[in-house]
Amino acid sequence: MQRLQAYKYELMPDGEQERNMRRFAGSCRFVYNKALAMQKENHEAGNKFIGYVAMAKQLTGWRNGPDTPWLKDAPCHPLQHALKDLERAYKNFFEKRADFPSFKRKGCGDTFRYPDPKQIKLDEANSRIFLPKLGWLRYRNSRDVLGELRNVTVSQSGGKWFVSIQTQREVNGERHSGTEKILPEQPLPTATSAIGIDVGIARFATMSDGSFVAPLNSFKKHQQNLARYQRRMSRKVKFSSNWKKAKARVQKIHIGIANARKDFLHKTTTTISKKHALVCIEDLQVRNMSRSSKGTVEQPGKKVSQKSGLNRAILDQGWGEFRRQLGYKVGWNGGMLLAVPPQHTSQTCPACGHVSKDNRQTQASFLCVDCGYENHADVVGAMNVLARGHRVLACGESAQSGRSMKQEPTEATRRSSRGAV
Repeated sequence: MQRLQAYKYELMPDGEQERNMRRFAGSCRFVYNKALAMQKENHEAGNKFIGYVAMAKQLTGWRNGPDTPWLKDAPCHPLQHALKDLERAYKNFFEKRADFPSFKRKGCGDTFRYPDPKQIKLDEANSRIFLPKLGWLRYRNSRDVLGELRNVTVSQSGGKWFVSIQTQREVNGERHSGTEKILPEQPLPTATSAIGIDVGIARFATMSDGSFVAPLNSFKKHQQNLARYQRRMSRKVKFSSNWKKAKARVQKIHIGIANARKDFLHKTTTTISKKHALVCIEDLQVRNMSRSSKGTVEQPGKKVSQKSGLNRAILDQGWGEFRRQLGYKVGWNGGMLLAVPPQHTSQTCPACGHVSKDNRQTQASFLCVDCGYENHADVVGAMNVLARGHRVLACGESAQSGRSMKQEPTEATRRSSRGAV
């Protein structure tokens, strides 16, 4: 099994290296925006999409042309990779995985990538890395890099520069060419247990065994402080020195919020993936759940303020990132992540299979109106998620996701649900 993994470190460049990194990031942004503008003009003229090979020839003309001779100062491969990024953005749009590509702005996501590992040298003993046209850069070496180096991405965030080193390795105990490290064997499942997880706001993650993880609410903790500095920023003259200082303060708070959330999610997903071989979660559509209810002038929405607060709380939890991290970490530990339909998981009785909205009397209380089974509503949801995961694995069923909420199950359905649970 081949494992692709990235190791991210903070760079410690000198003044000249930092200036060059800003220039290289600006050159890649210029190439991306110029190619996007050309694609739009080409589409408006009724022509076909320009592929990467044809666009790379245009890049050669830009580098050798009289209008943009400064593009020669930037390394060639990162500029070419900017065109590949644009092609991938169009592909994601055509396959309805993302919105239409937009122009990049200065200071927002400054990054460039070296895709050729032959041009990169990594000296872990001295905590430094060699990159073309940048030379040797020192970095904060917090952990060892395992595997064969594939590519390196340099990015800027909050006034600091970072390097992300992607490696590839065979997790079968064999020695990889180009490295002196013995790679670990492909792990067997660290546990044989299965767990169902119900995510929420009052409780971030509730397990089917009754345990739960309290939410971090990173944004909520810093919301008032963030709003105060945003008001200060709004009173400054735009693009003035004081405005830039206030903007840097706002960005620092946002980065702190994101880092705290990311750290919380990594620790939580690592613990879950090491303890359980089968993890079942709900297949939630977070984008639809957090969609605004403002509506239009002709048809205004209802309870817009309450829905806005709910949307903010949902996005503060990071459910999408939680699922993404669980997916690869469970696989790394030899387990399986299974997403099941989320319909009526908190309204179905795990004892008798009765489905009714009256079963969930409050946000936290569950009491079956048919058999009297009582438990925490989130625990019931997690138990139903695990039961649906077992049924999907056993016979590929959709766990009766199409059943109406008011439809009463038959006696045969109840017996089947008891046996599955």
